[in-house]
Amino acid sequence: MNTKQSEVPQLRWFKSSYSGGEGGDCVEVALAPAAVHVRDSKDTGQGTFAVTPTAWTAFLGLARQD
Repeated sequence: MNTKQSEVPQLRWFKSSYSGGEGGDCVEVALAPAAVHVRDSKDTGQGTFAVTPTAWTAFLGLARQD
């Protein structure tokens, strides 16, 4: 689900602990009861991408695999 920034209620955004301070590619995540919102940290005014918490957990499990 893609949403416009104005459609998302006030969320607490955070960057991954793996993100560096050099301004490279990075995303920010905000957790909500029914969705996990993801956005580009370099252009926060663009829309967000939202997935269910179950889908986010599955993604993290795959991302952690070597």
